[in-house]
Amino acid sequence: MSRHSRVNNSKINNENYLNMNNTEIFYHGSYRLFDHFTLNHLGEGEGKSKFGHGIYITSSYKTAALYAGKAGKRQGADTFYVYTIEVPVMTDENHLFSCKPVTTLVAARIEKALGETIPEQAKSLGKFFRKYVGNVLTNKRGTVKQMTDKANDAAEDSATSFLNENGIIYLAYPYAQTKPDGDTNRAVLNGECIRILKIEQVEVDGKNKLIEGSEKIVKI
Repeated sequence: MSRHSRVNNSKINNENYLNMNNTEIFYHGSYRLFDHFTLNHLGEGEGKSKFGHGIYITSSYKTAALYAGKAGKRQGADTFYVYTIEVPVMTDENHLFSCKPVTTLVAARIEKALGETIPEQAKSLGKFFRKYVGNVLTNKRGTVKQMTDKANDAAEDSATSFLNENGIIYLAYPYAQTKPDGDTNRAVLNGECIRILKIEQVEVDGKNKLIEGSEKIVKI
């Protein structure tokens, strides 16, 4: 039995972490038009999943439009959409932050499910922790530096599934790495915790910046 199938048997009830009674507003930019979110199109957006595999959202409408323009033009698309969405509030229990240490609560929960102790160096930053977990799940072994430096697509996919099964719904990162306490972007690991409030078709200029006043409501 593989490690991944073994840990699946110990997954927690994720409904405890999908609290849609306490939410906040975010945005998602895309060249695709759809009525619900899934993880079926990972890697097609802008950013190439640098911060982990998930559905990328942002607290900035203009940034969402920028991502829609960049990703869409790369695919030859000429229509761009910004989704206004509602998601659960980020808490100490439901996320990893790329440039901050992993909380003791999260680390303990993931270690229990993984069945092994994770080195302190791997807990020092959320991005290290994510890669380490993904590499363990895909049976890659090496030094802590090797385990936290890189993770291939299979490792990232495994990390996304495993972390979500164990109560992590966000991989968060700041707009600017020099301002870790500022506004955030996030990769969402579970499409079920995204509620679409509004879809607007937008126009962007040559630099993929939102053309103010171009927003038009789309009904599907």
